[in-house]
Amino acid sequence: MESSDEEEVASDEDDAHQATVKAEEIGLTPPSKLSRTPESGAPDCSNNILAGRLCGGLLHQDLVKSERETGPKRSNGMMDEGQARFGGPAPSVSPSSLMDTCGLSMSSLSSFSSNHLHPSLSPSSSPSSSSVFSLTPPLPPSVELPAVLTDTRLTLDVYQGGAAALPLIWGSVPDQLIGIKYLRLGSEDEAGLDGALEVLPHLTELRSLAIRASLLSLRELVIYSNNLHLIPHCLDSLPLLKIDARDNPLGQPPPPPPLPPTSEKAETKIPELHLGFSQHSFCVSSAGCHVFLPGGAELLFPPGCLLTTTRLEWAEKRPERKWVWLEEHDILLSRSLELRPHGTSFLKPVDVCVPYHRAKRREVVVRRFDGQSWSTLPTTLRRGSEGHSSHPSGRPARLACCAVNQFSWFMVVSRPVKDSCCLTPAGALLVSSSDPGIKLHFPPHSTSQTCNITLQVLHVSVSEVQTLCGDTQTSVSPLLCLSQTPTTDFLQRIKVQIPLPSGITGHTVDMSCLHLLHGDPAAQTWTDITSQVSLYVTHLYAIFYITHFSWYWLWYTTKTCVSGVVRKVYHKLKQFKVQFLVLQRKTDRSQVMLQCLPSNKVDDRVKSLLEKYDGPLPSDLCDLLEGEQFFAGFERGLDISTERPDCVGGRLCFVFYSSLKNVKEVYICPAQGHQGPVRGQVSFYRGEIPENLPEEVAIKRKGHNDQWLATLPLKLPALNSENTFVMGDLQLPPLNLGDPESGYLTESNLLSISLQIGQDWRVIGINLGLSYQELDRIQYKHRDNLGALVLEMLFHWARGQRNAGPGTVTRLVTAMIDSDRRDLAEEIEDIVSIGRRKYSESLRRVGLEGESSSSVGTPL
Repeated sequence: MESSDEEEVASDEDDAHQATVKAEEIGLTPPSKLSRTPESGAPDCSNNILAGRLCGGLLHQDLVKSERETGPKRSNGMMDEGQARFGGPAPSVSPSSLMDTCGLSMSSLSSFSSNHLHPSLSPSSSPSSSSVFSLTPPLPPSVELPAVLTDTRLTLDVYQGGAAALPLIWGSVPDQLIGIKYLRLGSEDEAGLDGALEVLPHLTELRSLAIRASLLSLRELVIYSNNLHLIPHCLDSLPLLKIDARDNPLGQPPPPPPLPPTSEKAETKIPELHLGFSQHSFCVSSAGCHVFLPGGAELLFPPGCLLTTTRLEWAEKRPERKWVWLEEHDILLSRSLELRPHGTSFLKPVDVCVPYHRAKRREVVVRRFDGQSWSTLPTTLRRGSEGHSSHPSGRPARLACCAVNQFSWFMVVSRPVKDSCCLTPAGALLVSSSDPGIKLHFPPHSTSQTCNITLQVLHVSVSEVQTLCGDTQTSVSPLLCLSQTPTTDFLQRIKVQIPLPSGITGHTVDMSCLHLLHGDPAAQTWTDITSQVSLYVTHLYAIFYITHFSWYWLWYTTKTCVSGVVRKVYHKLKQFKVQFLVLQRKTDRSQVMLQCLPSNKVDDRVKSLLEKYDGPLPSDLCDLLEGEQFFAGFERGLDISTERPDCVGGRLCFVFYSSLKNVKEVYICPAQGHQGPVRGQVSFYRGEIPENLPEEVAIKRKGHNDQWLATLPLKLPALNSENTFVMGDLQLPPLNLGDPESGYLTESNLLSISLQIGQDWRVIGINLGLSYQELDRIQYKHRDNLGALVLEMLFHWARGQRNAGPGTVTRLVTAMIDSDRRDLAEEIEDIVSIGRRKYSESLRRVGLEGESSSSVGTPL
């Protein structure tokens, strides 16, 4: 408000009719809801103080309550001044109608008073030890401190200019003021009231503030976006007052008060069910159940969510691309959790809690795939139950929880914190929760229809940017990702406020080095639009105006061709520094583990594997994007000894996720035609698996040279004279299960399957038809080696199937399903389908496809 307005207000106050209106205690509102000047967006202190005085007169819940119960309250034998002037009680206002209405906040008072607080108000500079001092002036000589100050209440509004006594009391006895909760001030002495307001930030226990105000002098009151149900009649009658009360529930009845606690009997405790790794199905009745899954996941079925007892299933999916959906800047934090049967409906929402890895300064959400599309669900975060720890140290897992009415696929991702609002033609203000200095101001009539606005802030390391661009003087602001639905241009210019790059202020900035970059998320390009927008700076912020949303990034650099530099730096910032591991099991050199990890996790991982594995040192640093596909090729005489769905021509597919293990174990063998020990290598390549490579190229390199990432050596000792696989003392002879038309399961396939079987081996053996005596004998023979135990069990069953007739593979698949290992059953079916396809291709080559077409699809 201008100085001329203040003089006019002061003159009006002299003749104004004084009134006192009492209501609820002051509600603390965000600073973004304060009155602001239209030119710079900075808080208008004069308007805020006037609004604060009015709110102080309106919002005083405790005194209203006491007056209703005991009648009008008197202080020191005198009637309240407002009542005396009106000749009766103050106008009655419903407390619930004024709850959280005014924009006066303690934070705004603190920010204002910290710049203007007089040194004499500091308790450290005052003789606080003195207990006897004079309050005259401003109070009458006969008034002493006990007359106005009790343990929790200070009353200064019954004396002319009594507000000026508050700084005096604070400077003398601050210890007695710290604990006051109720404060009443007058407003006839503007200078005295200003001094009293400077003391308020120090009164940390203050709950209620009442300021007897002169209402006729008020010009503007900003109370939009609150919970105002009714505007008092005394405000509507003021001739010069302009009230901004948009986005308030005016005319609506206030919400009912909460019901008192009932003395009903406590709810029956929901039964708990703890599942093992081999238990992939469970039953839930109408009584509900709290199910704890291996790995830390939890499912909470409330009572009454099902009418009858129902069998449900769960499975963890490998992080393949078809089970994962990531937006720009997202990071996958968990495997996909599949809950079956799909589409199962519940009468009450079921809580699905998925364990996830830690994410710093990012928002964690659960995403669901319904078979056609992905959606983001409202998510709450908590720790798992104390009695169900998934960490070796005993700490409960971090859980991301959502409430669903149907079963499907679920996964957890982290993303930059997303803030959103619903924009109407009345305008809005959106403030970032991760950085309150980032604000979007939408003036009225910015849009003709209601639309959803989304703001994401990506914090960027300045030191990393300086390293990538080679300029120690470069600095950047946070990256803004703005979007709207529907995507139409705004009718008015939107004001965007963003912090200046780190180390830059409005006094030191060189505007020729300040660049505003516009990013296109689809084309991954950046354009310098500094000359196309209205860009100016304050002491700490840069402000610009736009009419459509996209990505915006503020750079301070002396480099030329800023757009090209920003594009390269942005691409590098999204990549992770990774290293590759290729290790062989000490007890079986043909068993190889391959893993890709961020470089900061490699050392700890290698130390944990030294007891069972050895091999070459980790690879050099490479760059990979989150969710980027790569593959490993076994070269120079090495090949993978099994047919796998994720392996084509000796090339093993991977998808990199920075928070997951990215590990696979395979069995290898000498390539065809190689005898004796093999000195081979494993090379890692970027991108899709190459197809249709010339044979001479495929033998040496299983990927394009420009896709190459790293190569590690790998040695394989010679096989014995019988050409059998050796694992310790266990020799496994060649084996084929199935028939030529339906495909085979070889000993290599069983080796691959055995790597995925753990403590559930006995259940699988029973479902395969092995007797308890046979299983006990196998367990005793390999009691110190679980891998050899599983292999012995599978091969013992396989040898007994040689004369069992057709249907061997089908029996194995059925046994896996009965053992709740549907994942292994699906992998076996994938392996067999590869055999069917190869057999069909061989028939086409020799021209026999027509004769055998009827028998190819016959089940085993």
